[in-house]
Amino acid sequence: MKLFEKHQEKRHKNKEYTIIVGCGRLGASLAGRLSDKGSNVLVIDENKDSFRKLPPDFGGMVVQGDATEISVLKRAEISKATSVIAVTNHDNTNVMIAQLAKELFHIDNVIARLYDPDRECVYKELKINTICPVVLSSSKVDQLLYQA
Repeated sequence: MKLFEKHQEKRHKNKEYTIIVGCGRLGASLAGRLSDKGSNVLVIDENKDSFRKLPPDFGGMVVQGDATEISVLKRAEISKATSVIAVTNHDNTNVMIAQLAKELFHIDNVIARLYDPDRECVYKELKINTICPVVLSSSKVDQLLYQA
């Protein structure tokens, strides 16, 4: 578990601070977009090689570690986060991270990617916002098929 800092001073000037868990294509893309907008972003991933997916001009920070471990979340200063986005490739991991952020660290804005739409009821009970690629893709296909 290592903390690689780039622009530590920037985070303290701006109140908005987003933690993204999972540095796959989606996590890296989100981190790059938020960083480009001047947001303070920290990305957590277990695999240090995943950070290579971040854009070359990424101005945030990264932490290598398992975000289901409270010590990793504390090292990422989750208590200062305004948003937590869990976009790993595992629904169970995402729900666990989202639940920790919501219940233990009292983060209001928590978003989790969900592959299995049947699990959405669990997230709704926990008042966690979800992004489900299956539902989004299906809706977009319907829109494209039936547009006038």
